[in-house]
Amino acid sequence: MDNKRLAEVMLPEIKHTPEYYLDKYKKRNLKGEAKVTRYAPSPTGFQHIGGVFAALAAERIAKQSEGVFYLRIEDTDQKREVEGAIADTIATMHNFNIDFDEGMTGEDTSKGEYGPYKQSERGEIYKTFAKDLIGRGLAYPCFCSEEEMNAIREEQTAMKETPGYYGKWAKCRDLTSKEAIARIEKGDKFVIRLKSPGNIENRVDFHDLVKGDISFPESNQDIVIIKSDGLPTYHFAHGIDDALMGTTHVTRGEEWLPSLPIHVQLFEVLGFEKPQYGHIPGVMKLDGETKRKLSKRKDPESAVSYYKEQGYPVQSVIEYLLNIINSNFEQWREENPTADYTEFPVALEKMSKSGALFDIIKLNDVSKNVICRMKADKVYELYIAWAKDYDKEMYDFMVKYEERGKALFNIDKEGPKPRKDYAKWSDVKEKVFYFFDELFYNEVKENIELPSNMDLEEAKRIAGAYAKIFDISNDKDTWFENLKAMALELGYAADKKTFKKNPENYKGMVSDVAGAVRSALTHRSNTPDLYTIMQIMDKDMVEERFKRFLDI
Repeated sequence: MDNKRLAEVMLPEIKHTPEYYLDKYKKRNLKGEAKVTRYAPSPTGFQHIGGVFAALAAERIAKQSEGVFYLRIEDTDQKREVEGAIADTIATMHNFNIDFDEGMTGEDTSKGEYGPYKQSERGEIYKTFAKDLIGRGLAYPCFCSEEEMNAIREEQTAMKETPGYYGKWAKCRDLTSKEAIARIEKGDKFVIRLKSPGNIENRVDFHDLVKGDISFPESNQDIVIIKSDGLPTYHFAHGIDDALMGTTHVTRGEEWLPSLPIHVQLFEVLGFEKPQYGHIPGVMKLDGETKRKLSKRKDPESAVSYYKEQGYPVQSVIEYLLNIINSNFEQWREENPTADYTEFPVALEKMSKSGALFDIIKLNDVSKNVICRMKADKVYELYIAWAKDYDKEMYDFMVKYEERGKALFNIDKEGPKPRKDYAKWSDVKEKVFYFFDELFYNEVKENIELPSNMDLEEAKRIAGAYAKIFDISNDKDTWFENLKAMALELGYAADKKTFKKNPENYKGMVSDVAGAVRSALTHRSNTPDLYTIMQIMDKDMVEERFKRFLDI
């Protein structure tokens, strides 16, 4: 009875029992292997790519099992809360095609039957369970001041003892209910601590969905479950929320692995069925010869804004992240080139246990493959949407010359080996500038690329001769035969075999002649198919390009 009285004195405003909430939040009616997962960020900053990575893993696990994926906001550290962070989370995830079945839909709005989905609005629930633990002698008030806690830590450090509040260091653990009530009535501040039943001599075997089978000592720490401001700690709140919201699978960063003994113990003390845990390794970056975690402070690619600014299609980033989640995604994509990425079965047990390396070069390769699979109209649509915000000049050109814009994105796209020119939309301008006179004629002479071993005068001689005979109305084969005939007249060999037999009699190969024409029309030595470029430019533009080239 003393514990019951203590519970009443500590939390007199709490009238419900745990059974009330267990009845209110009915067990979910799940079908088959359906899983319930969640993304549960703290609103202490804007989203980064690591958050998208974690959310994508959780979302895929739920959706591919026809389960439920929800958004819970863990805002118990309100001093660090950033205005707009919740809206940013929702918008960011939506932008990456990660949408929630339940949870927060805005700063103060939500959907679903298991809310509130903000921990700051669930205070009465946490206190109800805390009051029950106090009444059962499994939790108690701790009156230790910050100075006393610092002194305990210093003493433990000096003695090389495990830091924490336990055993002889737990000074308030053995206060009688009468002593505790007297201090509360006197007005002493307190936190509520779990009275840990653990013994570090005992070990707990646990199967982690990512790490596999692990073993750890039981926790003997009397952790804080309710802070002095009445808000719960993460440890206490997440366990109650996951149980009441019916979470079946928890995916979270591996930095929480050391807390697992505490969380397993809390589920047992509270009488809840434990969800399955998968501790996801951090996204790493190669720094010199060592790996380190991707840093919000050091690495621009950690910010989700980076991908939008650079112009990576959302699908490219998603497919790259799926490749980090499961390395066999790349092989699956090769075998299923037209399938939607959502058809790929994500498996937590196939994740890297040591941390995946974030590689921009690999991201670019993935993105080139994604873009090359898109229809030209889709590429055009996505590009101008990006250019409208990040390259107004190119946006204006693409809208003004819409037909030309769509045509240039269709170059060599329909064949068995589509071109892979672009990894991101910021690559486009440099690769297509020559289709627009306004950009092309601003280029300085020094930037003109010529075929190897050919000077400008020889290139002009070739361009001048070809300007008199070209005919873009011909089919491609006829067009090439005409170019080849002219090349032979100018002293170039038709093939390598002929050239190698009599190199002193030839200036080079037919390909060198085509290269000179390419330089005149584009100022570049490496471009898509020359015939197609001339078709897109049309006769008048080609004539003007030759004329200007000869005047250089």
